[in-house]
Amino acid sequence: MTSTPVFKLYYAATVIFLLLDYLLGINLRVAFLDGWAGWRAAYYLFCFACLALVVWRPTLAPLVTTTESLITLVALIISMGVRILIIPDAVLDGGGAVLSAEEIINFAIAGGAAWLGWHRGSLTIRDQWLR
Repeated sequence: MTSTPVFKLYYAATVIFLLLDYLLGINLRVAFLDGWAGWRAAYYLFCFACLALVVWRPTLAPLVTTTESLITLVALIISMGVRILIIPDAVLDGGGAVLSAEEIINFAIAGGAAWLGWHRGSLTIRDQWLR
């Protein structure tokens, strides 16, 4: 029950997300790190490291995917929760939105992939490594 090819593609798509982000200013993958250029670059490097591990050692794919997915889920939940709980003054004055379209798309793409990765990876770890 592994999704290794799917997650190889997902991690390989980091190139596309990185180009969209840095060349066109469309930040879909890591919108939760807007304003944190260093952390955003580190996250992209982390995704490339995940791709390298999944390609180099496919047997580690469930562990890599589960770990990366958990980190992404936690970051998404914290970033979205903070944005919703701490509403900026501009929103209260009627001049802004709590969440941008990029952040919502990011949450759907990254959150959906992260949940799937965590779920499938944890099931694979349970079935293959914990028996």
